[in-house]
Amino acid sequence: MNLKITDPEYIERFNHFAFDEVVNADESLDTKTRYMAILATLIGCQGTDAYREMLGKALDDKVSPIVIKEVVYQATDYLGYGRTLNFLNITNEVFNERNIEMPLESQCTTTLEDRLEKGIEAQATIFGEHMKEAWKAGTINKWLADNCFGDYYTRKGLALAEREMITFCFLSAQGGCEPQLIAHSKGNMEYGQ
Repeated sequence: MNLKITDPEYIERFNHFAFDEVVNADESLDTKTRYMAILATLIGCQGTDAYREMLGKALDDKVSPIVIKEVVYQATDYLGYGRTLNFLNITNEVFNERNIEMPLESQCTTTLEDRLEKGIEAQATIFGEHMKEAWKAGTINKWLADNCFGDYYTRKGLALAEREMITFCFLSAQGGCEPQLIAHSKGNMEYGQ
């Protein structure tokens, strides 16, 4: 459905606000960061139609396909495979429509053998030295270190500060994650965000 035809007044005001007023109100927020936050928030709230629309606009504004895929991949640990798969599929469909060759260049920096070690390093970098022993507290803590941080946070394509920002967006958009939001607020403040 084309909202310009069915709802011209709505889309005129939405487009003016979102793509003129907001964009020009804070010049300190660059295009890449703005779209990462928008896409991560839409994934977090399960806004599939809006995600598809904003994905096209992000690509039009020269946001790298690698950056976009990294946002989607990282959502898996915060939203689960069931909530992330639709967005991975939408991303692949849009990339295919735009003739973006896949798979994209690998961004992986760990192996199955060193992902725990490197994940622990990433956690400690963001949250402090006490995280070096946190993985020993149980299975979930180990999975946080090896999968969440070792498999995703260590990837190229996004800096740690960018990963913390999108994590905050995932958590806040899905709601009910206040304890995690507190921890990731501190992580974001460490990076001056």
